[in-house]
Parts: sequence; C-alpha cells; structure tokens
Amino acid sequence: MGGIEYSVRIRKEDVENLMNEILPFGEKMLEEHGEFLPYGGVINAADEIIHVSPDVRDGETTDSIRLADILRESLKEMALDEKCKATAIVLNISTELPSTGQKSDAIQMNLEHVSDYSAEVFFPYKINHDDGIIWGEVFAQEGRCEIFSKK
Repeated sequence: MGGIEYSVRIRKEDVENLMNEILPFGEKMLEEHGEFLPYGGVINAADEIIHVSPDVRDGETTDSIRLADILRESLKEMALDEKCKATAIVLNISTELPSTGQKSDAIQMNLEHVSDYSAEVFFPYKINHDDGIIWGEVFAQEGRCEIFSKK
C-alpha cells in the first residue's frame, strides 16, 4: 500500500462503506440488549470488509476501556503489516451533544484510512421502553489518526 495515492472521494467512500457495513451490529445489540462491547471492522488489502472483535486472553479483564485498547492495538498491528487500508472502532459512549450541550448516549465510530484520513462519527440515541431506540442527530468531528500513525 505504500506509495498509493488515494483521492478524497476514494478514502471517504471506503470509510463510509465500512461504517455502513458494521454499524448495524451495534444497532442490533442496542435493540436486543440495551448495550454492546467495543467491536470494529477493517477493509483488507483485497477490499473486503471484515468484522473484528478484541482478542481477549483467558482471565483478562473485559471492561469496555480495556477491550477498546486491545482492539486498537490489534488494528495498529494490522496496519503496520499492511493488512488493511481502513479501520473502524465502534464504542457505546456518553457524550455531550454539540447542538444543546446535553449529555446523551451514543454510538461512536472512529474511522481511519491509510491516507491519513480520520473521522469520529456519533449516533446519539435514547432507549425508550415503549418506542425502542430513538435516534438523535448524527454529528462528526476530525479524528486522531492513531491506527495508521507512523509514530
């Protein structure tokens, strides 16, 4: 992958395809269980979208923060070995809504592309026992470029 030039359109298309493919799992878990643990996805070198989960060793703690860290490290290894060109980490978080400043639960998707593109997309929600999940206004911000960083 080194040296390949990616246009803005291609990298945005890649991460949007990845996001659209793996987001439904988080939505399903919220509907069925009211929560989910961190998970992710990659676009591999063959342009296939692969769902991934943290590789937890026997006896290792499984809190959400630790699972997200394990997943992040695994994706960094894949990126270093040039086994992927785009990644996503999906988290169930509480965040402040930019429109109101109020706290809300949200699905946070951290998306990265090998071309130094990174975005964090938030899908705010409320779980209403009568109506199911009520989705808020989606918002995004620039990401941190952690997975494909050469540092």
